[in-house]
Amino acid sequence: MPTVQAEPYEFELDPNTTALLVIDMQRDFVDPGGFGEALGNDVSLLRAAIPPTERVLETARKIGLFVIHTREGHRPDLSDCPPAKLARGRLTTGIGDQGPMGRILVRGEYGDDLVDALQPQAGEPVVDKPGKGSFYATDLDAILKSKGITRLIVCGVTTEVCVHTTVREANDRGYDCLVLSDCVASYFPEFQRVALEMIKAQGGIFGWVSDSAQLLAALAAEPVATPA
Repeated sequence: MPTVQAEPYEFELDPNTTALLVIDMQRDFVDPGGFGEALGNDVSLLRAAIPPTERVLETARKIGLFVIHTREGHRPDLSDCPPAKLARGRLTTGIGDQGPMGRILVRGEYGDDLVDALQPQAGEPVVDKPGKGSFYATDLDAILKSKGITRLIVCGVTTEVCVHTTVREANDRGYDCLVLSDCVASYFPEFQRVALEMIKAQGGIFGWVSDSAQLLAALAAEPVATPA
């Protein structure tokens, strides 16, 4: 069984019970000209996570790990978007409005879809979620349980919001999470640092932290059986 060097201690990876979860790598958050940049954010900080995530995704597919993606977005009529979420931020252009890449955070719009480099392949579910956490009001838990998954390798954006919320939700449901520090990203470097420290604090209160190099080295060091 491959063992990944991580903090606070090593993470054992059984490919039969481990999935790669790629959170919200959407054009509106990550691509230049999207909603994130329109809010004044430096999207290059998020884009730095794309190449290492791409390498991890490629390896996961080669060895037969179950891969699942998420997108944050709402129904076109916004019936699943709480009024408080719509109002928060006092944005001139917010959820449901026409943005640089279509209606903002609305399912089916160009900006709500995943970036080109991380598009799902056949057989990789995409979970559309109305909240920050990937388990809230979705069938993610049911999908993972149907595959016998107990451990998650986590990539995505942003570290302190949707990644953190998902890892906390996963922890409460009994999943072990390995967060790859170079495959998650934030618009705010200080938030990135603190969010990762919080995950691995107190003996791994929410999970483990490593990086793509350590994961790929562990997978290359030992033969990995492809799950049936």
